[in-house]
Amino acid sequence: MTSRCIVILLDGLGDRSSPVLGHKTPLQAARTPNLDALAALGANGLFHAERPGVSLPSENAHFAMFGYRQEEFPGRGLLEALGAGIEINPDEVYVLAHFINAEEAGNTLYVKQHRPRVAAGEARALVQAVRRYETDDIRFVFRQTKDLDGILALSGRVSPLITDTDPIQVDCPMMSAAPWRSAAGEREAVRTAGALNSYLSWCYRTLGDQAGNRDRRRRNRVPVNAVVTQRAGRWKDVESFARRWGLRGLSISSGLVFWGLAAFIGLETCKVRDSDEPGADLAGRLDQAFSLAGDYEFIHVHTKAPDVAAHSKDPRRKVEVIEALDRGLAAAVDRAGDEETVLIVTSDHSTPSNGPLIHSGEPVPIMVTGPGMRRDQVRRFDEINCAAGALGQVYGGDFMPMVLNFLDRSKLKGLMDTAVDQPYWPGRRSPFRLNNENGK
Repeated sequence: MTSRCIVILLDGLGDRSSPVLGHKTPLQAARTPNLDALAALGANGLFHAERPGVSLPSENAHFAMFGYRQEEFPGRGLLEALGAGIEINPDEVYVLAHFINAEEAGNTLYVKQHRPRVAAGEARALVQAVRRYETDDIRFVFRQTKDLDGILALSGRVSPLITDTDPIQVDCPMMSAAPWRSAAGEREAVRTAGALNSYLSWCYRTLGDQAGNRDRRRRNRVPVNAVVTQRAGRWKDVESFARRWGLRGLSISSGLVFWGLAAFIGLETCKVRDSDEPGADLAGRLDQAFSLAGDYEFIHVHTKAPDVAAHSKDPRRKVEVIEALDRGLAAAVDRAGDEETVLIVTSDHSTPSNGPLIHSGEPVPIMVTGPGMRRDQVRRFDEINCAAGALGQVYGGDFMPMVLNFLDRSKLKGLMDTAVDQPYWPGRRSPFRLNNENGK
């Protein structure tokens, strides 16, 4: 029986064609001998965690890949709080927050610069200036996570069903927090949105007179004078990954949201840091995965590098990063013939390296190698060639059942070896015990 599945997740790998690349995607334009070798050893296809056209953030795409429904999703604010090691209160709401430079015009704040460059001491002083606030029996605590980013914890009678205040773009007005339309009649959502608007107004007034900002103005530097928020979340109880899929899992990843997601669903975590050498980073993570392979049945190996490169809006930069990652995959090619290992290479979403979108809705390539895998005719790992592969179009809800199938752990439909109709086989069975002679 195949023992384990290693998923190599190249975040934001998919893209759109670019004129500067001869109307190829960065993945098509890149030289990727190792990815191509892996594609030739197995089955290929296209993957979308929801459905084509839907632009997903990494956390929602991963959540679907790991076999969870979107109604179970707790919100990114909660996940990053978990990843940052913040003690979670299930009644509190956690919101992503960061500092900006804003200009006031007509009683409206316009975002001019996200996360202006500041020294570490300046950032700590800014956080301290707006750390605590209370209004309408709702309490706010700003917890710094890195530089000018943090988590805003809201306590009291609060709701996560509130809109963002961060427009993402510059030269756009900050948005007013409001309850979701579906929660417009819920008092807690209305009060939470109102209290957040009060807090953000207080932040602007407080930061305007903060000592560090007075000094920045004297030095003709833009003040860091406002806070914006997005993606509120609150704890939800969900079934653990091991109980849902019958696999002991590990995530080798960097970044608060991935550490938090792993903690939320019960994956063990190997926390790593990114360097300026994405290929070396990936090679090191694969070394860890292979060395720990005997202890786990599902290992998630993640790199954010393609996504970060795409956000630079420079397709050529993304080509360079993809080629570096391909060099880091040499060990995966060497291990592709391992009879105990299923190897999957894919991405969570497409990140366009040109145009205004943060992420886009095109599917991404996926390939699988392992014992008994149907080998197709695909010889190039990219968004176009993989479309002709044997896997066809794979969706988020297909991913974990496919993993169980490739591991020979998929239960025959209709069997009930436990009281719960779990998808994996064998289940946590209760052994039959003979009655004694009097039937008891």
